[in-house]
Amino acid sequence: MPKFAANLSMLFTEEDFLDRFKAAAQAGYRGVEYLFPYDYAPAQLKERLDTHGLTQVLHNLPAGDWSAGERGIACHPDRIEEFRTGVDRAIEYATALGCKQVNCLAGIKPEGVSDADARQTLIDNLRFAAHKLEAAGILLLAEPINTRDIPGFFLNRTEQALALFDEVGSDNLKLQYDIYHMQVMEGNLAATLETHLPRVAHIQLADNPGRHEPGTGEINYPFLFRHLERLGYDGWIGCEYKPAATTREGLGWMDGVGV
Repeated sequence: MPKFAANLSMLFTEEDFLDRFKAAAQAGYRGVEYLFPYDYAPAQLKERLDTHGLTQVLHNLPAGDWSAGERGIACHPDRIEEFRTGVDRAIEYATALGCKQVNCLAGIKPEGVSDADARQTLIDNLRFAAHKLEAAGILLLAEPINTRDIPGFFLNRTEQALALFDEVGSDNLKLQYDIYHMQVMEGNLAATLETHLPRVAHIQLADNPGRHEPGTGEINYPFLFRHLERLGYDGWIGCEYKPAATTREGLGWMDGVGV
């Protein structure tokens, strides 16, 4: 049976952020993820997790100025020190929250930077982060994201990511496979998951088009859930979708699947 984690950056947004932990637990979730924890003290977040019996499944490394449109800085040659400081901050939070994996957003390639320089910067930063996180007992993930939603996002396909991981050369770096993003970019979901599942540590979902809950678009989620079960995937699946109405009204897709 799949283990679903509520993405609190996108679900239960009818509530203030700190109240979403309770809402997720009441909906039956046992795990949560969200983009960033850094606006809150670790103790605040840990108290919500403990009170509601939730596991912190995932959060991202610091990713630059999100409100200004930045979507990660790991491929920015002029922001290496900022990236490395962010790794230390992520370790602090992940350790306090009992979070066993964090995701690195590669970012949008800066103007005037060649593909080769952006790629080498990303490799060097991932190698640094993988080593530092491994020492702290935390797994590093990196996620390809579609270039329709985020034009210019540097890491945007499965094979591209895995080839880059090979150059990083760390066993502490795995793929975060977002079904929605990869349906937009490349399709072939079932075969890709079967081929590369040993290198996948976390999966996220949303339907396409619209990025709403499963059952609102073209992706055959009942089949994919059965497929993942047959393949023996035992990790979390993060529900990172935009509810078509309210979160609670859209939870019917989980009937018979379980959380």
